[in-house]
Amino acid sequence: MGTIADEVKKCIEVMRQGGVILYPTDTVWGIGCDATNAEAVKKVFEIKKRCDSKALLLLVDSADRLARYVGNVPAVAWDLIELTDKPLTIIYDGARNLAPNLIAEDGSVGIRVTNEMFSKELCYRFQKAVVSTSANISGEETPNNFSEISPEIINAVDYVVNYKQLEKGKAKSSSIIKLTENGTVTIIRQ
Repeated sequence: MGTIADEVKKCIEVMRQGGVILYPTDTVWGIGCDATNAEAVKKVFEIKKRCDSKALLLLVDSADRLARYVGNVPAVAWDLIELTDKPLTIIYDGARNLAPNLIAEDGSVGIRVTNEMFSKELCYRFQKAVVSTSANISGEETPNNFSEISPEIINAVDYVVNYKQLEKGKAKSSSIIKLTENGTVTIIRQ
């Protein structure tokens, strides 16, 4: 098993070549790729057997990076990100600088600032948003840990991170809210 730095480096090499990774996040294990690469995003949809009208969410390493991908970040977003004590995905209007097939029909995108050590380091070193979608076929049960991920998913990705594979805890999905440019908050999933 490599160090975190070695694993992050390998993930970045794979994503720069348009590859797809399987990696630990602040919630469940995620299937990921470069959020600016439409071909890589297409591969993620194919692996999940999911129609591309269902948007995928992204991870970034800091609130500061949001402005690169959201035209107008509502002021309340900064407070929500700072004050939340559990993973929070926020759906923003005005997505930009992303693969077109990542942006929902209404122009929105879901982004979460991760504080988990591996995914945060990955996003920081990659210097771009990373796709993060649960490591399952669309419609199937979300795996709680690495041991529950199907061989079909493991064999479909280009690289599987060698870190946190033995952890057996029950991971939780993030809360999801939609935040409009005028600051209206709608809870999608608690």
